[in-house]
Amino acid sequence: MLSLAIDESSYTSKELSWLAFNERVLQEAYDESNPLLERIRFLGIFASNLDEFYQVRFANLKHKLLIIRGQESQPAKQIRSQLEVIQQRTETLNKQFNEIYSRLMLRLAKHKIFLINETQLSPYHQNWLKTYFKQEIKPYIFPIILNEDIDLLTSLSAHNSNLIIELKKNKKIQTLAILPIPSDPIPRFIVLPKERYKRHQGIVLLDNVLRFCLEDIFDTEIFNYDEISAYSIKMTRDAEYDLITEVEYSLLELMSSSLKQRVTAQPVRFLYEKSMPKALLKMLKRRLNISKLDSVEAGGRYLSFKHLLQFPDLGNKELVNAPLSVIVHPQLKHARTILEAISKKDILLYYPYHSFNTICELLRQASFDPKVSAIKINLYRVAKKSRVIEALMNAANNGKQVTVIIELQARFDEEANINWAKRLTDSNIKVVFSSPGFKIHSKLFLITRRENEQLVDYAHIGTGNFHESTARIYTDFALLTKNSKISEEVKRVFRFIEMPFSPTKFSHLLVSPINVRNRLSALINREIKHAQAGKKSGIILKINNLVDQEIVDLLYTASQAGVKIRMILRGMCSLRAGVNGLSENIQIISIIDRFLEHPRVYYFENDGDPDVYISSADWMTRNLDRRIEVGAPLLDADAKQCVIDILNLQLSDNTKARIIDAEEKNKYVRNNQPPCRSQLAIHNYLLNQSNEKIKE
Repeated sequence: MLSLAIDESSYTSKELSWLAFNERVLQEAYDESNPLLERIRFLGIFASNLDEFYQVRFANLKHKLLIIRGQESQPAKQIRSQLEVIQQRTETLNKQFNEIYSRLMLRLAKHKIFLINETQLSPYHQNWLKTYFKQEIKPYIFPIILNEDIDLLTSLSAHNSNLIIELKKNKKIQTLAILPIPSDPIPRFIVLPKERYKRHQGIVLLDNVLRFCLEDIFDTEIFNYDEISAYSIKMTRDAEYDLITEVEYSLLELMSSSLKQRVTAQPVRFLYEKSMPKALLKMLKRRLNISKLDSVEAGGRYLSFKHLLQFPDLGNKELVNAPLSVIVHPQLKHARTILEAISKKDILLYYPYHSFNTICELLRQASFDPKVSAIKINLYRVAKKSRVIEALMNAANNGKQVTVIIELQARFDEEANINWAKRLTDSNIKVVFSSPGFKIHSKLFLITRRENEQLVDYAHIGTGNFHESTARIYTDFALLTKNSKISEEVKRVFRFIEMPFSPTKFSHLLVSPINVRNRLSALINREIKHAQAGKKSGIILKINNLVDQEIVDLLYTASQAGVKIRMILRGMCSLRAGVNGLSENIQIISIIDRFLEHPRVYYFENDGDPDVYISSADWMTRNLDRRIEVGAPLLDADAKQCVIDILNLQLSDNTKARIIDAEEKNKYVRNNQPPCRSQLAIHNYLLNQSNEKIKE
């Protein structure tokens, strides 16, 4: 039994916890030990995160408020209060953002790099930009002329910012137009050619190029005006969508219909240039149906700061992180094929320290290996130019049985996955979808090969997506194994996905929604019993989010029983660590550094015989109960020890780790131990491990 009563004060709001995570990202932009352009890109990450926060978290609260009966009820008042706190918190963070942004622009200037606007162009650059605009940009410019019949909501780009254009004649507005900024096909930052005898480097925003070329877009012979003005606006839409439920619709049709709903989804946040005339702002708010529940913020001329992620590096190595060498896993150095290496011993990869090319090459080799008869894989997100997809299609062309479970409901990747599904189907590949509202988030594949007159399975269980691009910046584990205890159960997972109502049991794998909640509860309770009996106990968790209340309460119980719990947690956390009588045995840190920490790892001490799992599942209710997630025990002693060593390095971080406690002040971990920046320490650890294997 809990020794302290549990009430609402025992939990942190997941929305405010998420904002605390984004504050840690902002801290990296402030950190002067980071190279200048990396700091600027952290500003881009912060802005991109905040966009998604409004699209998903803020919008979800708005949904709840709209469906509550009785707007003066206590639940409604609580949500309104929470929305107010969120607004205050985001205003504070945005103020910090603007201060850091101004500071970094001054730092750029010291390096003779200048982000200039259209009024600061030299005659040489004016001429150059006019030509560049006509050749490279103008073909992608599609203004929308506004009148009362035009739906302003659907006219605005939801992905990028827009310019609203006023054309006046004799001080009277003749025409209003929306100019979406086409920053998908065109770089948002245009590097100007250096002028002869000048050392400084100019960069101009695409937004300002359009302002400079407005008269080339709106020809005075077509539009009757003597004055033209442009103002930035940006709208964040609700990212959720409703799935229609007609039985005769396939999931592909349901998702296609639902994505169209997102295009017309109501705004939840509206940003506008503060110099905009009041009458124009009033008209925009009216036509967009901006309500008191929505966030309305005044800003500068540039509103889409997420594009700072694309800020050019200009070839200056001093301004970016020095690249880390990619480590070849020691078991792969002398193997003829990757399957041969796996057959000898389990292989544990850790991206991006090890290369994701190993997975691409494994699938490529399997695609034409005469002994491989079948490949099954589930895909959640893949790269735009996916070598994984190419390997699967080549396997089908070679007559192998290829089954792809593709998740159409992967948020913000739905459209891409619909297109991949169609392409795979056209290649005679069996494509399977999840049930509506029930996502498949596991990271599995299974290669079946005939060896010595028997069919043998090679399995992959991972914590991250099969995505070549994100694997270069996300840390993730991937287990490759021929162990039949694991591969047989991976085969059962695929069977369960294709036949979800068939009875299935798992002895080794943790599979949501079948056994994860019960197994995690049993593992935590085992640690409680060990602690009460005076045996060795302890839990180490490395996850992205912890917001499931039942699990949080059980961890509180474990803490009160004397179980030492240490966590490395990236994002949302409802648990309040370090509270006397409730969670004094729980310590949580968060690491934000050059790579995004993405793996899920569970460690249970088990009286000196630890169990270690890698998994795709965070400890959120949706991941435990409403998704297909898969975790695997590390049965190979070397793989298990490698993960334990990596966890210990991260728990020793006193450079990039922050303390996550009940106050959520994001204080850095500082102690008298030798400096440890865990991401660099892990690289050295894996490099030394690889070199030691060579000596053997």
